Amino acid sequence: MNNKQNQTTDLTGKRALVTGGTKGIGKAIADELARAGAQVIVSARNHPGDGNTEHYFIAADLTKPEQVTKMGQEIMEQFQGIDILINNVGGLTTPPGGFSTLTDEHWESELQLNLLSAIRLDKILLPQMIEQQSGVIIHISSVSGRQPLWNLNMAYAVSKAALNSYSKALATELATKGIRVLTVSPGATKTPPMEKFIQDYATSTGINIEEAFKQLLAQTGGIPMGRMAEPEEVASLVHFLVSPSAAYLTGTNYAIDGGSLPVV
Repeated sequence: MNNKQNQTTDLTGKRALVTGGTKGIGKAIADELARAGAQVIVSARNHPGDGNTEHYFIAADLTKPEQVTKMGQEIMEQFQGIDILINNVGGLTTPPGGFSTLTDEHWESELQLNLLSAIRLDKILLPQMIEQQSGVIIHISSVSGRQPLWNLNMAYAVSKAALNSYSKALATELATKGIRVLTVSPGATKTPPMEKFIQDYATSTGINIEEAFKQLLAQTGGIPMGRMAEPEEVASLVHFLVSPSAAYLTGTNYAIDGGSLPVV
């Protein structure tokens, strides 16, 4: 069989939704997909208000089921569905310190933001993908899901590990329906939330930012490449994975971490 026609990263005519798409990794992904020809929709809790997005914008808090439903309805009305879904919404919202510092509310918050938001949105948009027998879903996870740090990100890491497992199960279920599901797990990436995390750690430990960054890297075993990723580097990987060139890839978790994970 000749598959040469599938060897392209052009996305002309594809409809793509990027959640959390107004800043950081999400914005880089949205911009990358648009440059490849996709019609891009982005969502966030609030509009950036600074002209920071050129894409169709939907305001939605994806931890609220009713707002996920409303967003799904708007997408169906305006675009008749999507071809590419990037579940990028997520973040570390809980305090450091291990199990004794984490309340039920902390655990619930991390699971809502990092796991259930993606599950809800998938459920809303998948019927249309199944009907057209094509589509790609990318779950943006984290290397923390495979390398949790008990004193820094326990609940976040657990929620991302759950997202990894869900993504794999969904990929298996949908493989015969023309839909691919993949996970991308960035390591330390140069984004505003990462910079704030380092700043907060420095403040809480009474050290400067440079030393805080060194200590955080030491806990993870360091980054062999010696630097954080740029958001655009994560976006390039996502672009390839959603493209026809990756047509035989599904169910895999791709770490993009400069070699930091100490496992094969």
